[in-house]
This record gives sequence, C-alpha cells and structure tokens, in this order.
Amino acid sequence: MPALASSLSRYGWTPGRLVLLCVLLVLGIWSGWTQWADIFTIAWNDEEASHILLIPPIMLWLIWVRRIRFRRSPPRFSWAGPVLVAIGWLTVVLSSKYAFQAGWHGGAVLMLLGAVTTVVGTQVLANFAPAVALSAMLIPVPGAIRLLIAGPLQNATARVTRVVLEAMGFWVERSGNMLLINEREVAVHEACNGMRMVFALLLVSYAFAYTVPLRNSVRLLVLVLSPAAAIVCNVFRLTPTVLLYGYADEQTADWFHSGAGWAMLPLAFLILMGITRSLRWALIPTYRFTLAHQMSEGS
Repeated sequence: MPALASSLSRYGWTPGRLVLLCVLLVLGIWSGWTQWADIFTIAWNDEEASHILLIPPIMLWLIWVRRIRFRRSPPRFSWAGPVLVAIGWLTVVLSSKYAFQAGWHGGAVLMLLGAVTTVVGTQVLANFAPAVALSAMLIPVPGAIRLLIAGPLQNATARVTRVVLEAMGFWVERSGNMLLINEREVAVHEACNGMRMVFALLLVSYAFAYTVPLRNSVRLLVLVLSPAAAIVCNVFRLTPTVLLYGYADEQTADWFHSGAGWAMLPLAFLILMGITRSLRWALIPTYRFTLAHQMSEGS
C-alpha cells in the first residue's frame, strides 16, 4: 500500500487531492441524502432492485483492473464538475415537483458524479468510462419499464421450461405464465421472476465484457446476448423449482427457489465464457490483445 500511495502521488494523486475528493464525495452524498437513502431502501427491500447492491463492488473492480491508467490520467480541477452538480440539483428539484422518481434519483447520482469530476477532471472519467457508466444503473428502474421487460421474459421462460419438462417426460400444460404440473398451478412470476435476475445477469455480462480484453464487437455481442443468457439461467432455475412446487411441499420449493437464484450468477459467467470460447473455436477474432498486454496497458 505505501508503494501504491507513492506511485499515485508521483502521478498527481497527492494526499491533499485525495482528501479533497473524499470530502466532496461525502458532501455529494449528504446533499442528496434523502435520494440515496431511498435508493438503498428500495435495493434492500425490493428483490427486483437488489442488483443495485452489486453495482458499487463491480465499479471498484472495473477501476482496479484499469489501475494502470492512473499513471496516464493526472487529475485536474474541472469546471465541468460544478456544472454537473447544478444540473443534478435542478433535476432533483424539477423531478420532485412533477413526481418523476427516476429523475429524482438520477439527479442525486449526477450531483455525486459532479463532485468527483470537480477534483479529478473529465479525462480521468473518460479513462475509467466502463465504471462511470455503471452509475446510471444505480437509478431504480421505474415499474412501467420493468413490466415491459418482465412480460416477454416470463412468457419466453414459461414456454422454454414447458418444452424442457416435457422432454424430461413430465406432462405439463401452459396458459400464459401459468404452468400446470401434477394438478398444481405454478405461476412463473411467483416461482421464478425473470426480472429478479435479468439486471443482475446484465451486470455480470457487463463486468465480464469490460474485464476481459475483448474486441468491441464481441463486447457488444456479449451485452446483446445477456437477455438470452438470463432466459437460459431462469430455465435452469425454474425447471427444478416447478418440479418441487408440483411434487414437494411448498416450503421446500420456496427454500430452493431462494437459494438457487445466487447460483445463477456463476452459471451466467460460465455461459459467457462458453460464448467467447465458441467464437475462438470458430476462428473469429475475440481478444484485442494478449493478457500480458492487458496487464501493462489496462483493458
């Protein structure tokens, strides 16, 4: 750690600037404390927004894997920071007046981003753009948008799950999002809501895409395929869940449903690894440069 501190100081990241950065971060959170407290409350209590809790550690990870860029990103004070703070404050005020929740939360995020920009400058943020872009996902998704995503995802998951169960030899009927097995009805949105995983899997896909030195076209492909990966993971989760709801007691099914959700994240990672391996097997250029070059330059 002393060596890291000395290296950062040599490239302009002096103790005084770091202290000022911490002070402005605290002030940025304090100025939007009501909004940040509401964001945390939603993330903690609403399972469909729990992915927000994963964003800070993923942001820190994306910064860490690019830590070499601190050497070529000397911090500079920037007037763009106060401008962002002012825009964020105005967004909070107007959103509060017109009851626009996403803007109310987003204004607080923008004020915090402005506080950071004031001390480090825009070039630093540009060099760590993948981590900075994740800050947009700190804003809880409005219910109307969640329903637009959840409906098609649940229908697709129910259809595929029925096919899988029938291929395994079980008799299953489907009506919309409802599956009937062993004369018991299982609602997909109750047994395995795709929305509870889709954003978490999107975060996994995003972290994978910007941790591994992939070509930009492959990164885009990984992100585009993340909804498909969400459906595959949900089918893996929903198939045994439906069987438990149909043939076991509800308490056992509920326990499995809750625990299996976390197992889907490493499964999604393996699916993404399989996609990149398949591209390499097909002799499609996948990586931008070697891993050794990644360590020296940052992905």
